[in-house]
Amino acid sequence: MDLAALPEIRTDLFIDGREVSSDDALHVVDPADPRATVGYAAAASAKQAEEAVAAAHRAFPAWSALAPTERARLITEALAPLEADRNDTAAVLTRENGKIMMESVIDTLVFVHRFELAAGLADRVGERVELPAPPYNTSVGYLPLGVVTIIVPFNWPLAILAASLPQALVAGNTVVVKPPPSAPLATVRTVRLVAQALPPGVLNVVTGNDGEIGPTLVTDERVKKVCFTGSPGGGARIMAMAAPALTRVALELGGNDPSLVLADAALDDAAFDAMFSGIFDTTGQVCMAAKRLYAHSSRLDEVVDGLAARLSRTRLGHGLAEGVTMGPLHHPRQVSYVEELLADARSRGAEVREYGEATPGEDLSHGQFLRPSLVLGAPEDSRLVTEEQFGPTIPLLTFDDEDDAVARANDTWSGLCSSVWSADLDHAAEVAARLRTGYTFVNAHGAAFLDERAPFGGFDRSGMGREMGIEGIREFMDTHSVGLPA
Repeated sequence: MDLAALPEIRTDLFIDGREVSSDDALHVVDPADPRATVGYAAAASAKQAEEAVAAAHRAFPAWSALAPTERARLITEALAPLEADRNDTAAVLTRENGKIMMESVIDTLVFVHRFELAAGLADRVGERVELPAPPYNTSVGYLPLGVVTIIVPFNWPLAILAASLPQALVAGNTVVVKPPPSAPLATVRTVRLVAQALPPGVLNVVTGNDGEIGPTLVTDERVKKVCFTGSPGGGARIMAMAAPALTRVALELGGNDPSLVLADAALDDAAFDAMFSGIFDTTGQVCMAAKRLYAHSSRLDEVVDGLAARLSRTRLGHGLAEGVTMGPLHHPRQVSYVEELLADARSRGAEVREYGEATPGEDLSHGQFLRPSLVLGAPEDSRLVTEEQFGPTIPLLTFDDEDDAVARANDTWSGLCSSVWSADLDHAAEVAARLRTGYTFVNAHGAAFLDERAPFGGFDRSGMGREMGIEGIREFMDTHSVGLPA
């Protein structure tokens, strides 16, 4: 593929209902070949970030005064331009992110679907609980918070944005979106198309360097909540920045998700397809991907053979190229990190089995590619087991006792997702209830199998707060009680 022949994309800021240029720009490169420029995104100044917050603050009174059903109608209608732009935006996302085109198209579709789900909950936004006298006639309801900042990661930027943006808007808040600096272009395109159909200032998007605009978008006292998806370290920094103004935070901080294959698991083709997806989608760069697999010792060989068969068909290359099933990692530092974890595992006696090959005609020499792998025999305290690899590899561990498997699965810093594989659904549910994670899948794992009507979020260092569902809308509202004399 001739990457140099692809057009360069340029995006501006969108503040107070209009596009705004900046003096500087972010240079966006292609992870499949970082020598190739994808485009340039405006790099906002701190002053421009403050202007976006001010615009959202001005728009809040009128927006929050609308009926929730009217807000839902407006944001639903604002989605109309996205369909015609879908393939172009998905292609841009693949070029800047690295994932395959199919996943980028799904990212754009999930964005719309999550907006529609949030809009469908508008009737519940104004629900009140009435507490009759004595001693008082008290009515308990909810009010929107105000200005919300949403900070988006690179891996599934549109889907992850839509886990909080529509909920914030339907609840009556106004929003400033900050896309990822390394992959901002598709997010800006999408948010701008939606924002230009809404009243000025309701939805704004600013791109720029974290150190330049991040502090303003978090510490400005007009910002009432900050939503951040990223690493635990990044979440801790956001909390520290938000603390002086006591600004609320919602944090989704990744996980070291365990997957338990029980002795009675039904390991057919459908199961292995789901298992493979749950581990290796987006080159393993998914917060809710399975990161540790515990198989009953009687089933380990089947698990290895089933995953190996699928991995052997992996074809690496540029996500826009025909026949490619796995793209590069997004950041070069992530390549180095995963290689470091694998080297540590090898040094401690583990066997690393690598699979896949380049798609014919694809040159991988300049890109951030890693062959996917299965790791056997990694010690329980090795870094590959205890840390989130966020790449195309997974340690396969064994157990003989389910109590032991549950204890080992729960013995971690994280608590985002988990999965249980069993032919007996009652048995699976019993084991699932003991896993300390925000979401547990049964006979599946990963975003493709998520029930988006349900709240999503993690335990422990995987974060705080919940996205989606009515709980996700309530995250952007304050409880308000009115007490009347009897």
